[in-house]
Amino acid sequence: MKRQTYYPSRAADQVVWLENFRNKLPVYQAALGLTATQVTDGVGDARWIIYVLGTWLPAVRAFSPACTDAAAKVLRDEPNVPLVLPTFTAPALPATVVPKDSGALDRVFGLVQLIKDLPLYTEAIGLDLGVVGPTTGVPDLNLVQPELTVNPRASGVDIGWGWGGNSAYLDLIEIQVDRGAGFVPLTFDTTPGYTDTAPPPATPTRWTYRAIYRVGDAQVGLWSAEVSGIVGG
Repeated sequence: MKRQTYYPSRAADQVVWLENFRNKLPVYQAALGLTATQVTDGVGDARWIIYVLGTWLPAVRAFSPACTDAAAKVLRDEPNVPLVLPTFTAPALPATVVPKDSGALDRVFGLVQLIKDLPLYTEAIGLDLGVVGPTTGVPDLNLVQPELTVNPRASGVDIGWGWGGNSAYLDLIEIQVDRGAGFVPLTFDTTPGYTDTAPPPATPTRWTYRAIYRVGDAQVGLWSAEVSGIVGG
């Protein structure tokens, strides 16, 4: 299902939206004529997404540098240094959260559409639930183009990027890197600003970056201008 305009593009804002929706949905059960099952399922899907986006995914990202460091140690010769690959332990599920089948967000969107089609639905309810999209015009997504900056540092290459004022209409950014053998995927990011922590080469080498926005599974707009920096040595 296509992402709805009322739903934020950034994960942190999505968690806030979902918290509001799951807290207020039971309040409007009687006013809208929803069944207990519809409300329970909607709240359950929202809680599951909140856990994944707000707890599990940040833990995975915090764990990623340890994996990168371990991979670098596998490749580098460090005599007498024992190596144990790190093991990721997922954060415990809150007592109120139950894992759901795939498509939880699609089901939430489907419930929102059902609510809007109910004869008892009002715009005031929609505004309180956060299911009313912006009234401004949608930008031409064929023309959106990221702007990148790079800043090589000892800790990695800091890559600056932003939404260009179009965060409400975009889901994430795809960043690619060319370390001398052609562009390959580096990351799919939802929070402006990213650090490439790949181990630097032994000799000075130019690394080049480019990026393009995405909506769902599709690239949209134009590739950014290529930007590069010298790393290693």
